Amino acid sequence: MYISLGSNIDAPRHLRAGVAALREHFGELELSSVYESEAVGFAGDNFLNLVAGFDTDLPIPAVRDILHRIEDANGRLRTGPRFSARTLDLDLLLYDDVVQGPEPGPELPRDEILKNAFVLWPLAEIAPNRRHPTDGRTLAELWQVFDRDAQRLWPVPFSW
Repeated sequence: MYISLGSNIDAPRHLRAGVAALREHFGELELSSVYESEAVGFAGDNFLNLVAGFDTDLPIPAVRDILHRIEDANGRLRTGPRFSARTLDLDLLLYDDVVQGPEPGPELPRDEILKNAFVLWPLAEIAPNRRHPTDGRTLAELWQVFDRDAQRLWPVPFSW
């Protein structure tokens, strides 16, 4: 299973808290590097993003509930526009090779994998040989052909 984490409000604090909470619920995590990106879909402060991978036997709805509770504990507001500043955003990207959604949700694989550099690059970093369940190419192959000029993204030093 792979989860994206993002924040542009007190981002270092919220990412650390999000990773700590994921570890409490799911155990050992594989973490990508942390990347900084410009806000996508709205004018706002830059985001810090990363991807976490882990194993779980929990069903998708239970995982989604845990992710929402972690977001809520970090002050996530669910009112307002879809594209806006976030204290902590946790999105389920891949759950094995499950293909579903968007209803009843969540949509899997998440469509942002193919659309956003801040999701694809860190995901390809930690799971380069994993095949996208619907596209069929590996995540490394998808990153190689991604239009990197469309979205600015760069790795940043980050201490946990």
